[in-house]
Amino acid sequence: MSRPRVVITGLAGITPLANDIENTWKRLVAGESGIAPITLFDASAYDSRIAGEVRGFEPDAVMAPKQARRMDRFTQFAVASAKMLLEDSGFVVTPENAFDTAVILGIGLGGLHTLEIWHTKLLEAGPGRISPFMIPMLISNMGPGQVSIVTGAKGPNIVTTTACASGIHAVGTAWSEMLLGRALAVITGGVEATVTPLGVAGFTALKALSTRYNDEPARASRPFDAERDGFVIGEGAGLVLLETLDKARERGAEIYAEIVGYGASGDAWHMTAPRDDGEGMARAMWNALREAGISPSAVGHINAHATSTHLNDITETKAIKLVFGEHARKLKISATKSMTGHLLGAAGGIETVFTALALHEETLPGTINLEHPDAECDLDYLAGGSEHVACEYAMCNSFGFGGTNASLILKKYRR
Repeated sequence: MSRPRVVITGLAGITPLANDIENTWKRLVAGESGIAPITLFDASAYDSRIAGEVRGFEPDAVMAPKQARRMDRFTQFAVASAKMLLEDSGFVVTPENAFDTAVILGIGLGGLHTLEIWHTKLLEAGPGRISPFMIPMLISNMGPGQVSIVTGAKGPNIVTTTACASGIHAVGTAWSEMLLGRALAVITGGVEATVTPLGVAGFTALKALSTRYNDEPARASRPFDAERDGFVIGEGAGLVLLETLDKARERGAEIYAEIVGYGASGDAWHMTAPRDDGEGMARAMWNALREAGISPSAVGHINAHATSTHLNDITETKAIKLVFGEHARKLKISATKSMTGHLLGAAGGIETVFTALALHEETLPGTINLEHPDAECDLDYLAGGSEHVACEYAMCNSFGFGGTNASLILKKYRR
């Protein structure tokens, strides 16, 4: 069976840097941080009091107030970014293409904010005071569900929930569905909104969050740096519109990049820690390279998972060396979480957007706060700032709790 070529024709994002992708990209390339003190709740008693919050987001500006009240924050992000995505791409869902247009989103935790609110109400007022909208608001698949309702897309409607790999698993699943002919267009990516009391408390209890830089939040996310002490939790959305090349050309769409490979793997190792030899991460990268039909030396850029945690940064570096050998030293590696924080289930979505823009704009985002390189992290992480480099192929990595790994390969689009 001949495989269709799948291209990215739309980009959208709501991030700690800006509420649109144009300004997010400008600030990212400029090396600015979106990390600041938490304002969504009183975090004064917490060991970690900083986050990559989405600021100034007004759901009523993009949807009816009644509709917004019946959505958790993550779903509001999903709907708002999907509208921006269709505007950017110029794609219109019609009765003729609705059944061929899918929505596949990655969401790690779903409506944690909704769960917290109604659990408190249950304890204070009893079960008779629980809203009938509680369950529909908190379940993860309401993200793609509401996007489908708003856009009219009637193709496959799927949520991937694989912790921090959710976003890339969503894009990879979307690509796979298109290769099998189940969709001609897909709204895909990742969404998350878990900067909540329980979310921050839970990750703090795991000793996963940065606590050393509460007074200097912009310095807290420091992937590959010897003074890193954990990740910074973030929230937001990153979506891409995938179309078959034939359909994209037919309507004269702008094409940002082409997706050519996707790989996934499992560590079978530990609940939260990656395999210390990097084998699981490496297998996801190898699988993506095999799907793309290219050699490791063809890749010029990696948007790394790079969480700013001790084990992840060292293990990802080992895995890159396993896969790329001597070519690893020639790779240009970006750690964009240094500026956005870790968007959990949305991370792979927004980082797919960044990888597509890196190829399209021929600009590779730098890594901030890499001031004292870890001796075990000795590759080129673009610590000097963004660089103008033309690459043919780029890789995007995401790895999650439970040992779930995902890698995506994008190619610069050429007619």
